[in-house]
Amino acid sequence: MQTRQIGPLRVSAIGLGCMGMTPVYGEPDQDECIATLHRAIDLGVTFIDTADVYGAGKNEELVGRALAGRRDQVVLASKFGNVRYPDGRRDVNGRPDYVPKACDASLKRLGVDVIDLYYLHRVDPNVPIEDTVGAMSRLVEAGKIRDLGLSEAGAATCRRAHAVHPIAALQTEYSLWSRDVEADILPACRELGIGFVAYSPLGRGFLSGTITHLESLADNDRRREHPRFEADNLERNVGLLATLRAIAEARDCTPAQVALAWLLAKGRDIVPIPGTKRRRYLEENAAAVDVRLEPADLETLDAAFPQGAAAGDRYSAGGMRRVGL
Repeated sequence: MQTRQIGPLRVSAIGLGCMGMTPVYGEPDQDECIATLHRAIDLGVTFIDTADVYGAGKNEELVGRALAGRRDQVVLASKFGNVRYPDGRRDVNGRPDYVPKACDASLKRLGVDVIDLYYLHRVDPNVPIEDTVGAMSRLVEAGKIRDLGLSEAGAATCRRAHAVHPIAALQTEYSLWSRDVEADILPACRELGIGFVAYSPLGRGFLSGTITHLESLADNDRRREHPRFEADNLERNVGLLATLRAIAEARDCTPAQVALAWLLAKGRDIVPIPGTKRRRYLEENAAAVDVRLEPADLETLDAAFPQGAAAGDRYSAGGMRRVGL
């Protein structure tokens, strides 16, 4: 597995997002999830990403169990700040007094002494980013985290945060059908030397080419809440896949591997973290580092997936209000 630099951290060129290992996109098999994490390490996929809100902490517990005895073989990332209440309400909490409490709870669930990369999951609009990052920096001083990250923050927020304490990475959705970051967020990260971690690099599975009808998703699959997977939008979006499939066939690989290879070609400061709960998809994703796209392939994909090509927003209206702040 190739490696890349994210701030001061050397990580695998492709990471592993663990959100789906707790019930989000259907019910996962816990044994298979743990086997997938173990297989990731064996393959050299050592950048492991979780968050306290995934499964209300159960995702961190699962990751912690899987990494027991192998902690020193991975770069472990987690996130805080997204809060989901039992009644379904969602909120963002970036208050300085909450930061150490959230971190201590994550450390306990993960069963580790230190988190390598600790992200603010969403920017709290009611708290100056300087205050939140200041509290996060004190966790570095305490030896509880090694580096700081932000998730779904805007360019101006990244600059303000970086002035308080170096930000190692920004994690934001980026893929062929989500290219908004190319306008100002990615250039700002490069200006500041902040690494870019691309989540949902396969468009929540859409770019694998396997989700062509709403019936492809289980009734309890959260993608049903995302506008891009609504029936009319999905039908329009499926039309984008023809070019991706054609290049995959020409390169003797899968559409998902082409989508990841495209993202890897966008810069060595970009690390995609496709999520999966199954070893076979993990292995497919990891093999994308060996897919070589020609300049003509990249130009064709850029033209087929221009910014704004996807029908529907990334999130519901409420979710969109929490990104890009």
